[in-house]
Amino acid sequence: MANGAQGESGHPLVSVVVVNYRGADDTITCLRALTGLPYPRLEIICVDNGSPGDDVPRIRAAVPGVRLVEAGENLGFAGGCNLGAREANGTVLGFLNNDARPGESWVEAAVAALRADPAVAAVASKVVDWEGTAADFVDGGLTWFGMGYKRHAGTALAELPPGEHDAPKDVLFGTGSAMFVRASVFAELGGFDERFFMFYEDVDLGWRLNLRGWRVRYVPGSVAYHRHHGTMAAVDSPDTGRETFLLERNALAALYKNLSDDALARALPAALALAVRRATARGELDPGQLDLRRGGSPDDTDPVPLPRTALAGVLAIDQFVELLPSLAGSRAEEQAARVRTDADLLPLLRTALEPAYPLPRYLAAHDILVEAFGIERAFGARRKVLVLTGDAITERMAGPAIRAWNMAQVLSAEHDVRLVTVNPLADPPPAPFPVSAARRRDLTEPVAWADVVILQGHVLEMAPALKREHAHKIVVCDLYDPMHLELLEQGKAAPDDRRAADLAGVTRVLDAQLERGDFFLCASQRQRHFWLGHLAALGRLSPRLYDADPTTRSLLAVVPFGLPAEPPRRTGPGLRAAFDEIADTDRVILWAGGVYSWFDPLTLVRAVELLRERRPDVRLVFLGMRHPNPEVAEMDIGTRTVRLSDSLGLTGKHVFFNEQWVPYGQRQNWLLDADCGVTTHFEHVETTFAFRTRVLDYLWAGLPIVTTDGDAFADLVRAERLGAVVPAEDAEALAGALEQCLYDPGFAAGCRERIADVARRYTWPEVLAPLTEFCRNPRPAADRLPGAADLVPSAPVRGRELVRRDLALVREYLADGGPAELARRAGGRVRKLVRRGRGGHRRG
Repeated sequence: MANGAQGESGHPLVSVVVVNYRGADDTITCLRALTGLPYPRLEIICVDNGSPGDDVPRIRAAVPGVRLVEAGENLGFAGGCNLGAREANGTVLGFLNNDARPGESWVEAAVAALRADPAVAAVASKVVDWEGTAADFVDGGLTWFGMGYKRHAGTALAELPPGEHDAPKDVLFGTGSAMFVRASVFAELGGFDERFFMFYEDVDLGWRLNLRGWRVRYVPGSVAYHRHHGTMAAVDSPDTGRETFLLERNALAALYKNLSDDALARALPAALALAVRRATARGELDPGQLDLRRGGSPDDTDPVPLPRTALAGVLAIDQFVELLPSLAGSRAEEQAARVRTDADLLPLLRTALEPAYPLPRYLAAHDILVEAFGIERAFGARRKVLVLTGDAITERMAGPAIRAWNMAQVLSAEHDVRLVTVNPLADPPPAPFPVSAARRRDLTEPVAWADVVILQGHVLEMAPALKREHAHKIVVCDLYDPMHLELLEQGKAAPDDRRAADLAGVTRVLDAQLERGDFFLCASQRQRHFWLGHLAALGRLSPRLYDADPTTRSLLAVVPFGLPAEPPRRTGPGLRAAFDEIADTDRVILWAGGVYSWFDPLTLVRAVELLRERRPDVRLVFLGMRHPNPEVAEMDIGTRTVRLSDSLGLTGKHVFFNEQWVPYGQRQNWLLDADCGVTTHFEHVETTFAFRTRVLDYLWAGLPIVTTDGDAFADLVRAERLGAVVPAEDAEALAGALEQCLYDPGFAAGCRERIADVARRYTWPEVLAPLTEFCRNPRPAADRLPGAADLVPSAPVRGRELVRRDLALVREYLADGGPAELARRAGGRVRKLVRRGRGGHRRG
């Protein structure tokens, strides 16, 4: 609790709300128990819901230290709690039924859980019977037709499986009879939905919290004791059917508000039909009241008596229809704000397909409807993942495209995946997932479709909706390529002003990703340290995020480049067939990637010149000189390398250049023709944080590796003894290392044996495990959760920075849709400001 009322002891102020209606004796017992708690900063509020008789003066006399708020009418449990919340001053709200009493650590344990994890918005207390022997609430469940229920209610604690009631866990909701919630988040969501009056308002609140990315945590140390005496006395006696009416109506309302469009289209018609069947099934429990066989012939016109409970179910559907206009607005708000999918929440529903009512005709109808409307498919839906790349998706893919491709392939085993490139699409390889190309404006549909967006490079700048109307979407940023460090080397030939401007532009692109992302990927521990520094400089390593995960692994994970899980198998001719001058007996060094400014192929060519004097059968092959992405300009280093080779008389004899990029699906044929792999680079900052992606192909093919010192792969080669590591720009040392790998059979065999073990650790399914795990349970980063006024706020944007930001938005709006789009956005800004100006407490 960073902001708000905190005393010298560090304890946040907790406001506990108790609602009274026709129950002064119970309420007094509850309030007295609260006043006796050892928690040092407790505000107790009792809301009297228009109780008849002398309840108010009795409560005031019995517990004078309690603040008594008189509603003047029966607002229901939801309205009474909301009234108390508006009167509260604490940063944490507690809700306790008036027929319950708190355990000694009820408040303390809940506050500890909230302080330990800023992503937890609410605490569900462990609620037991008055004697503390049987469960009341130790877990929650939700049926596909919207009815929330207390799992294991009435079961003796001793009979529950180990860990079922005594271990913390995430739940969909906490019971309103004893729970806590951050005050600012409660206000942000509009509190309990007062249209529910009572029943399922706590389910609805928990559902909404989870959809917005917050966690609801069951904390067994926060214990409360509940004495059941018929809570419906606060509304009406049970035999009127009022309870049934509220349960049926509110289940439909919660379902309508919170399910996604796809799931609602299946579930709502079936839920309405099932509600009718529940009504008729209840009637059959009362013989003579409702006989479905009567009225079956034209001559039978006798009236059919209806029991109240059957009529209540039908009236609940009727009242749900009446509420639809107002519920539609709430639904639009919840669906716009959600960051988690129905699939994300399935584990919290526990057993969503459970029929819930053991009535024979009802059970038959349940099975019919589940089958007819495909309910199982709707409540087991796969998550939708969009992988966006700026690289070309072709048969001849470079590193970024290969990485994006394999992310899509691995994730498609569990999710519906689309791979989209912002480059033109030309003959992509066959894929088990859709592959397409999109321009800036074409990205609107796939971004709106996705639950999780994974992006790399400059793509975020082409999808500005992820920073505006889809700012709630889960975004994973792949930072394996530190573009700004590459640019320092790549742009050395450019004029200083152009070079500075280009670097500033790329840095802004990376800053935008680091500010927007919920989860980040990097290629090595070195990179992880680098990006942590960048995140810290941007203020992302806030106390809130740190408290949620001091290791920051849930924010930034090491995901190296990978290699196929299957070993390479020859499918066609390789490099020896491509160059007639290379004999089967020649020893071949392979440069398996592109030739870029940050590499040092010049020293390599000089080393081959030295080595050929004593090893005339040595050959060096550059796999691809021309980048497959047409937007990547050819770099001067490639021309200089060819020129040096020509001048030394090596080209076509000892050094060979493959001008066209080898197709991704055929590269293994070239690798299998080689005897060792090489990568050389200069000593500079790009090297320090680089991860040479094509070097992994050497591991895949079992090639001993010769590499320049200074990068993460050099550390791996040295530590695992996979080849030789040499100093930068040392042609003599490089020639010696190449000779050892090519001509020392014992050394080469040892390298190959060790490479086989290391390669298994670098298969794509292995290296992508952190991303796979994140996509199974994606959540916004802790510091991006909405509605956290009780935590450290961001500094307001003012002055010139505000002007610069607004001008940037104007440019984006014009680029997206011209003047019409700009006018629409401006109108939306005005409407939002007007709504804020009205103030007040919003109701769900």
